[in-house]
Amino acid sequence: MRKHPFSEQKRAVRPCRLTGWGTFLPDRVVTFGGQTRYRIPDDGTQLDMLAAAAEQALGRAGLRADDVDCVIAACAAGVQPIPCTAALVMERIAPHARAAAFDVNSTCTSFITAVDIASRYLAAGDYERVLIVSGDVGSRFLDPGHRESFELFSDAAAAVVLTREALGDDEADTPGVLGSLQQTWPAHAHDTELRGGLSLHPAQSYADGDPSDYLFAMDGRRALLGMLAVLPDFFARFSDRVGIGLDEFDLIVPHQASRALGLAMRRIGISKNAYVDRVEEFGNMVSSSVPFMLATSLDERRIGPGDTIMLCGTAAGLTANALALRL
Repeated sequence: MRKHPFSEQKRAVRPCRLTGWGTFLPDRVVTFGGQTRYRIPDDGTQLDMLAAAAEQALGRAGLRADDVDCVIAACAAGVQPIPCTAALVMERIAPHARAAAFDVNSTCTSFITAVDIASRYLAAGDYERVLIVSGDVGSRFLDPGHRESFELFSDAAAAVVLTREALGDDEADTPGVLGSLQQTWPAHAHDTELRGGLSLHPAQSYADGDPSDYLFAMDGRRALLGMLAVLPDFFARFSDRVGIGLDEFDLIVPHQASRALGLAMRRIGISKNAYVDRVEEFGNMVSSSVPFMLATSLDERRIGPGDTIMLCGTAAGLTANALALRL
Protein backbone atom coordinates (compact mmCIF):
# COMPACT_ATOMS: atom_id res chain seq x y z
CA MET A 1 0.00 0.00 0.00
CA ARG A 2 1.33 3.45 -0.89
CA LYS A 3 2.23 5.43 2.20
CA HIS A 4 0.02 8.50 2.63
CA PRO A 5 2.13 11.69 2.51
CA PHE A 6 0.88 12.69 5.96
CA SER A 7 1.57 9.31 7.60
CA GLU A 8 4.59 9.61 9.90
CA GLN A 9 5.99 8.20 13.10
CA LYS A 10 5.01 9.83 16.36
CA ARG A 11 7.25 12.83 17.04
CA ALA A 12 8.94 13.88 20.28
CA VAL A 13 7.19 16.47 22.42
CA ARG A 14 7.97 20.13 21.65
CA PRO A 15 8.44 21.42 25.21
CA CYS A 16 6.55 24.59 26.12
CA ARG A 17 4.21 25.65 28.90
CA LEU A 18 0.98 27.64 28.78
CA THR A 19 1.59 30.12 31.59
CA GLY A 20 -1.07 32.75 30.96
CA TRP A 21 -4.39 33.27 29.24
CA GLY A 22 -6.94 36.03 28.87
CA THR A 23 -10.23 36.78 27.13
CA PHE A 24 -12.38 39.72 26.14
CA LEU A 25 -16.11 39.86 25.33
CA PRO A 26 -17.97 43.04 24.34
CA ASP A 27 -20.72 44.18 26.70
CA ARG A 28 -23.30 44.36 23.93
CA VAL A 29 -25.42 41.20 23.82
CA VAL A 30 -27.92 40.21 21.14
CA THR A 31 -30.06 37.09 21.01
CA PHE A 32 -31.50 35.06 18.17
CA GLY A 33 -34.00 32.38 19.15
CA GLY A 34 -32.34 31.83 22.51
CA GLN A 35 -28.83 31.88 21.04
CA THR A 36 -26.58 34.53 22.67
CA ARG A 37 -24.16 36.58 20.59
CA TYR A 38 -21.72 39.38 21.44
CA ARG A 39 -21.17 42.42 19.23
CA ILE A 40 -18.62 45.20 19.59
CA PRO A 41 -20.05 48.73 20.00
CA ASP A 42 -19.73 51.23 17.17
CA ASP A 43 -16.88 53.05 18.93
CA GLY A 44 -15.03 49.84 19.82
CA THR A 45 -12.08 48.40 17.89
CA GLN A 46 -10.51 45.03 17.27
CA LEU A 47 -7.24 46.37 18.65
CA ASP A 48 -8.96 47.27 21.94
CA MET A 49 -10.15 43.67 22.29
CA LEU A 50 -6.79 42.13 21.42
CA ALA A 51 -4.86 44.41 23.77
CA ALA A 52 -7.25 43.73 26.66
CA ALA A 53 -6.96 39.95 26.24
CA ALA A 54 -3.17 40.21 25.90
CA GLU A 55 -2.76 42.27 29.06
CA GLN A 56 -4.90 39.79 31.00
CA ALA A 57 -2.80 36.86 29.72
CA LEU A 58 0.46 38.59 30.60
CA GLY A 59 -0.81 39.41 34.08
CA ARG A 60 -1.79 35.81 34.71
CA ALA A 61 1.67 34.70 33.51
CA GLY A 62 3.32 37.18 35.88
CA LEU A 63 5.08 38.94 33.02
CA ARG A 64 5.49 42.50 31.87
CA ALA A 65 4.76 43.12 28.21
CA ASP A 66 8.43 43.94 27.65
CA ASP A 67 9.35 40.41 28.80
CA VAL A 68 7.85 38.90 25.63
CA ASP A 69 10.26 38.26 22.76
CA CYS A 70 7.70 37.28 20.11
CA VAL A 71 4.14 38.46 19.43
CA ILE A 72 1.97 36.46 17.02
CA ALA A 73 -1.42 37.74 15.92
CA ALA A 74 -3.63 34.90 14.78
CA CYS A 75 -6.73 36.57 13.34
CA ALA A 76 -8.97 35.79 10.38
CA ALA A 77 -9.26 39.47 9.39
CA GLY A 78 -6.68 41.83 10.83
CA VAL A 79 -6.86 45.45 11.92
CA GLN A 80 -5.51 46.79 8.62
CA PRO A 81 -3.63 45.37 5.61
CA ILE A 82 -0.27 46.93 6.57
CA PRO A 83 1.42 46.73 9.04
CA CYS A 84 0.67 43.35 10.54
CA THR A 85 -1.80 43.21 13.41
CA ALA A 86 0.88 41.84 15.75
CA ALA A 87 2.92 45.03 15.30
CA LEU A 88 -0.11 47.15 16.20
CA VAL A 89 -0.78 45.06 19.31
CA MET A 90 2.87 45.39 20.28
CA GLU A 91 2.69 49.15 19.74
CA ARG A 92 -0.28 49.31 22.09
CA ILE A 93 0.98 47.12 24.95
CA ALA A 94 4.79 47.05 24.63
CA PRO A 95 6.06 49.93 22.46
CA HIS A 96 9.63 49.60 23.73
CA ALA A 97 9.93 45.80 23.73
CA ARG A 98 12.66 44.09 21.75
CA ALA A 99 10.52 41.42 20.15
CA ALA A 100 9.51 39.94 16.82
CA ALA A 101 5.94 40.52 15.63
CA PHE A 102 4.13 38.78 12.80
CA ASP A 103 0.72 37.48 11.74
CA VAL A 104 -0.52 33.94 11.09
CA ASN A 105 -3.77 33.36 9.22
CA SER A 106 -5.61 30.10 8.68
CA THR A 107 -8.90 31.95 9.31
CA CYS A 108 -10.90 30.26 12.09
CA THR A 109 -8.05 27.93 13.07
CA SER A 110 -5.37 30.64 13.08
CA PHE A 111 -4.73 30.16 16.81
CA ILE A 112 -3.99 26.46 16.37
CA THR A 113 -1.52 27.26 13.58
CA ALA A 114 0.09 29.91 15.78
CA VAL A 115 0.53 27.51 18.71
CA ASP A 116 2.08 25.00 16.30
CA ILE A 117 4.56 27.60 15.01
CA ALA A 118 5.32 29.06 18.45
CA SER A 119 6.06 25.61 19.91
CA ARG A 120 8.67 25.03 17.22
CA TYR A 121 10.40 28.34 17.95
CA LEU A 122 10.33 27.65 21.68
CA ALA A 123 11.61 24.08 21.34
CA ALA A 124 14.45 25.32 19.14
CA GLY A 125 15.41 27.95 21.71
CA ASP A 126 14.80 30.87 19.35
CA TYR A 127 12.37 32.50 21.80
CA GLU A 128 11.68 32.22 25.53
CA ARG A 129 8.21 33.80 25.82
CA VAL A 130 5.64 34.05 23.04
CA LEU A 131 2.39 35.99 23.22
CA ILE A 132 -0.38 34.84 20.86
CA VAL A 133 -3.44 37.04 20.35
CA SER A 134 -6.57 36.06 18.43
CA GLY A 135 -9.79 37.92 17.82
CA ASP A 136 -12.13 39.20 15.17
CA VAL A 137 -14.97 41.67 14.74
CA GLY A 138 -16.97 39.50 12.41
CA SER A 139 -20.04 41.69 12.93
CA ARG A 140 -18.40 44.44 10.87
CA PHE A 141 -18.50 42.19 7.79
CA LEU A 142 -21.88 40.50 8.14
CA ASP A 143 -24.75 40.78 5.67
CA PRO A 144 -28.02 41.35 7.61
CA GLY A 145 -29.86 39.81 4.69
CA HIS A 146 -28.03 36.49 5.12
CA ARG A 147 -29.69 35.16 8.25
CA GLU A 148 -27.54 32.03 8.60
CA SER A 149 -24.30 33.96 9.08
CA PHE A 150 -25.78 37.11 10.64
CA GLU A 151 -27.17 35.12 13.57
CA LEU A 152 -24.07 32.94 14.03
CA PHE A 153 -21.07 35.14 14.75
CA SER A 154 -19.81 36.88 17.88
CA ASP A 155 -17.02 39.40 18.36
CA ALA A 156 -14.41 38.35 20.92
CA ALA A 157 -10.68 38.10 21.63
CA ALA A 158 -8.39 35.75 23.50
CA ALA A 159 -4.67 35.53 24.20
CA VAL A 160 -2.18 33.07 25.66
CA VAL A 161 1.43 33.18 26.77
CA LEU A 162 3.62 30.19 25.92
CA THR A 163 7.05 29.91 27.56
CA ARG A 164 10.05 27.75 26.84
CA GLU A 165 10.23 24.58 28.90
CA ALA A 166 13.17 22.26 29.49
CA LEU A 167 12.67 18.66 28.40
CA GLY A 168 12.19 16.64 31.57
CA ASP A 169 13.80 13.32 32.43
CA ASP A 170 10.50 11.66 31.63
CA GLU A 171 9.18 12.97 28.34
CA ALA A 172 5.72 11.67 29.25
CA ASP A 173 5.49 14.34 31.95
CA THR A 174 6.84 17.25 29.90
CA PRO A 175 4.28 19.89 28.90
CA GLY A 176 4.19 20.92 25.27
CA VAL A 177 2.91 20.10 21.82
CA LEU A 178 2.77 16.36 21.16
CA GLY A 179 1.95 16.64 17.47
CA SER A 180 -0.19 18.45 14.93
CA LEU A 181 -1.78 18.07 11.53
CA GLN A 182 -3.20 20.61 9.11
CA GLN A 183 -4.60 20.11 5.61
CA THR A 184 -6.53 22.20 3.08
CA TRP A 185 -8.98 21.06 0.41
CA PRO A 186 -9.06 23.99 -2.06
CA ALA A 187 -12.06 22.62 -3.95
CA HIS A 188 -14.02 24.27 -1.15
CA ALA A 189 -12.03 27.52 -1.09
CA HIS A 190 -15.03 29.66 -1.99
CA ASP A 191 -17.63 28.07 0.31
CA THR A 192 -16.90 30.78 2.87
CA GLU A 193 -15.18 33.99 1.82
CA LEU A 194 -14.77 37.73 2.10
CA ARG A 195 -13.57 38.98 -1.27
CA GLY A 196 -13.15 42.72 -0.84
CA GLY A 197 -10.62 44.92 0.87
CA LEU A 198 -7.27 43.71 -0.44
CA SER A 199 -5.77 43.27 -3.92
CA LEU A 200 -8.68 41.48 -5.66
CA HIS A 201 -11.20 44.18 -4.78
CA PRO A 202 -9.26 47.07 -3.20
CA ALA A 203 -11.01 49.66 -1.10
CA GLN A 204 -10.96 52.29 -3.86
CA SER A 205 -13.04 49.96 -6.03
CA TYR A 206 -15.93 49.90 -3.58
CA ALA A 207 -17.89 52.82 -5.06
CA ASP A 208 -18.03 51.29 -8.53
CA GLY A 209 -17.99 47.63 -7.51
CA ASP A 210 -20.39 45.13 -6.00
CA PRO A 211 -21.00 45.97 -2.31
CA SER A 212 -21.54 42.26 -1.59
CA ASP A 213 -17.83 41.66 -2.26
CA TYR A 214 -17.14 43.48 1.01
CA LEU A 215 -19.49 41.33 3.08
CA PHE A 216 -18.96 37.81 4.39
CA ALA A 217 -20.48 35.17 2.12
CA MET A 218 -21.14 31.56 3.12
CA ASP A 219 -22.65 28.50 1.52
CA GLY A 220 -23.22 26.75 4.83
CA ARG A 221 -24.64 23.55 3.43
CA ARG A 222 -21.81 22.99 0.95
CA ALA A 223 -19.20 23.83 3.61
CA LEU A 224 -20.77 21.40 6.08
CA LEU A 225 -21.02 18.56 3.57
CA GLY A 226 -17.41 19.11 2.50
CA MET A 227 -16.28 19.07 6.12
CA LEU A 228 -18.20 15.91 7.00
CA ALA A 229 -16.69 14.13 4.00
CA VAL A 230 -13.04 14.76 4.94
CA LEU A 231 -12.95 14.89 8.74
CA PRO A 232 -13.11 11.17 9.66
CA ASP A 233 -9.98 10.34 7.66
CA PHE A 234 -8.23 13.52 8.78
CA PHE A 235 -8.73 12.78 12.47
CA ALA A 236 -7.76 9.13 12.02
CA ARG A 237 -4.44 10.30 10.54
CA PHE A 238 -3.99 12.86 13.29
CA SER A 239 -4.54 10.20 15.95
CA ASP A 240 -1.99 7.93 14.26
CA ARG A 241 0.51 10.77 14.02
CA VAL A 242 0.37 11.73 17.70
CA GLY A 243 -0.12 8.20 18.98
CA ILE A 244 -3.19 9.12 21.03
CA GLY A 245 -6.67 7.72 20.53
CA LEU A 246 -9.49 10.21 20.13
CA ASP A 247 -11.03 8.84 23.32
CA GLU A 248 -7.81 9.30 25.31
CA PHE A 249 -7.74 13.10 25.45
CA ASP A 250 -8.77 14.73 28.72
CA LEU A 251 -10.73 17.29 26.71
CA ILE A 252 -11.24 18.23 23.08
CA VAL A 253 -11.53 21.97 22.39
CA PRO A 254 -13.00 22.45 18.92
CA HIS A 255 -13.75 25.60 16.96
CA GLN A 256 -17.34 26.54 17.74
CA ALA A 257 -18.24 26.67 14.06
CA SER A 258 -22.02 26.27 14.21
CA ARG A 259 -24.88 24.35 15.75
CA ALA A 260 -23.76 21.44 13.56
CA LEU A 261 -20.76 20.92 15.87
CA GLY A 262 -22.40 17.89 17.51
CA LEU A 263 -23.08 16.32 14.13
CA ALA A 264 -19.43 16.75 13.12
CA MET A 265 -18.17 15.26 16.38
CA ARG A 266 -20.42 12.23 16.03
CA ARG A 267 -19.18 11.74 12.47
CA ILE A 268 -15.61 11.69 13.73
CA GLY A 269 -16.48 9.31 16.57
CA ILE A 270 -16.10 11.67 19.54
CA SER A 271 -18.60 11.30 22.39
CA LYS A 272 -20.63 14.27 23.60
CA ASN A 273 -19.02 14.58 27.03
CA ALA A 274 -15.52 14.62 25.55
CA TYR A 275 -15.60 18.05 23.89
CA VAL A 276 -16.61 21.67 24.49
CA ASP A 277 -19.85 22.79 22.83
CA ARG A 278 -20.99 26.28 23.82
CA VAL A 279 -22.23 27.55 20.48
CA GLU A 280 -25.58 28.43 22.00
CA GLU A 281 -23.94 30.71 24.59
CA PHE A 282 -21.21 32.33 22.49
CA GLY A 283 -21.66 31.56 18.80
CA ASN A 284 -18.83 31.39 16.30
CA MET A 285 -16.07 33.68 17.57
CA VAL A 286 -13.93 33.13 14.46
CA SER A 287 -10.19 33.04 15.33
CA SER A 288 -10.79 33.55 19.05
CA SER A 289 -13.19 30.60 19.30
CA VAL A 290 -10.60 27.93 20.18
CA PRO A 291 -8.45 30.03 22.57
CA PHE A 292 -11.55 31.50 24.23
CA MET A 293 -12.91 28.02 24.95
CA LEU A 294 -9.46 26.89 26.07
CA ALA A 295 -9.24 29.80 28.52
CA THR A 296 -12.80 29.22 29.73
CA SER A 297 -12.08 25.53 30.33
CA LEU A 298 -9.00 26.48 32.35
CA ASP A 299 -10.90 29.09 34.37
CA GLU A 300 -13.66 26.57 35.12
CA ARG A 301 -11.04 23.97 36.11
CA ARG A 302 -12.34 21.52 33.57
CA ILE A 303 -8.69 21.01 32.61
CA GLY A 304 -5.41 21.70 34.37
CA PRO A 305 -1.69 20.90 34.57
CA GLY A 306 -0.80 17.45 33.29
CA ASP A 307 -3.92 17.07 31.15
CA THR A 308 -3.61 16.30 27.46
CA ILE A 309 -6.03 18.19 25.25
CA MET A 310 -6.79 18.49 21.56
CA LEU A 311 -7.28 21.85 19.88
CA CYS A 312 -9.07 21.38 16.57
CA GLY A 313 -11.37 22.89 14.01
CA THR A 314 -12.20 23.64 10.43
CA ALA A 315 -11.79 26.90 8.59
CA ALA A 316 -12.29 28.55 5.24
CA GLY A 317 -10.12 26.98 2.64
CA LEU A 318 -11.48 24.29 3.42
CA THR A 319 -8.88 23.72 6.13
CA ALA A 320 -8.85 21.19 8.96
CA ASN A 321 -6.48 21.67 11.89
CA ALA A 322 -5.68 19.61 14.99
CA LEU A 323 -3.01 19.83 17.68
CA ALA A 324 -2.30 17.77 20.80
CA LEU A 325 -1.15 19.81 23.80
CA ARG A 326 -0.06 18.61 27.22
CA LEU A 327 -0.69 21.31 29.82
